[in-house]
Amino acid sequence: MTFEIDSKQTGIAEFLSYLEFERGLAGNTVAAYRSDLTQFDDFLKEKRLRPEQAQAADIRDWLSAVMDSESLPARATVARKASVIKTFYRFLYREGLIKANPTGDIKSPRRERTLPTVLNLGETRALLRQADGVRPADYRDTAILELMYSSGLRVSELTGLQTGDVDLEGGFVRCLGKGSKERVVPVGEPALAAVKRYLQRGRPFLGKGIKSDHLFLNRFGRGLTRQSIHRLLVRSASGAGINKAVTPHTLRHSFATHLLAGGADLRSVQEMLGHADISTTEIYTHLSREKLKEIYRSAHPRAKKKFKVQG
Repeated sequence: MTFEIDSKQTGIAEFLSYLEFERGLAGNTVAAYRSDLTQFDDFLKEKRLRPEQAQAADIRDWLSAVMDSESLPARATVARKASVIKTFYRFLYREGLIKANPTGDIKSPRRERTLPTVLNLGETRALLRQADGVRPADYRDTAILELMYSSGLRVSELTGLQTGDVDLEGGFVRCLGKGSKERVVPVGEPALAAVKRYLQRGRPFLGKGIKSDHLFLNRFGRGLTRQSIHRLLVRSASGAGINKAVTPHTLRHSFATHLLAGGADLRSVQEMLGHADISTTEIYTHLSREKLKEIYRSAHPRAKKKFKVQG
């Protein structure tokens, strides 16, 4: 079933695009979010409000209306819809589309946190080789894959890059993250080399004659979209024989996990990812625990000795 969303509701449209193309959620899952948000929007229209204008009281009124419905299993439905709404408003707040999150005091049942999909080193190498070629688009796609894995950029940050945002000499990329916060992230030599080749042999031939400040261009000379990056990842993963759902977020997760596995400290990874709260970054420590044990055993002077406790 397809639900129509008013084109003026940029918050809902951007959120659904984020879920599909950046988070890589399945079509059925995105459709479920769309259904809940459409129902919520219909409720707000009776109050002559748009979702971006809703306050906590409006959201509670809607959840109460859901609870009062005789046609729905109230408890399970309210819990799910509350979770959808909280996720939606966190997104709006992070993107700077609202000044305050109205769901901060609205409680929803605690859910078990799932670990993100991460590529191992072999899968990562295979993925990065998929765009090898001598066409302008090949140079571009190689630079995209290398830069995403090297810097952990979100797909929205990548598509927003301009030509001057990558410092080839200094080895940094400057990006505009959540809430329009600027950060600077180191970039590895392979990614820098790939971007340099793209600037010399790829970009000048994409949309020839059209002026654009976007770093990554399509064949018409316009900036790439989230959808374009998502399709590149799906195509590359298939070519590499990777039996995992690979999305732009997968490269970001792999970037963080491989850094921690190599001995990077959590605060540094938090800074590079642009996480406001270190608890968001801590999920990657679960994936790196065994590697950290190896580092501890090789570095700590008493790690290999056993001591008998005197009773």
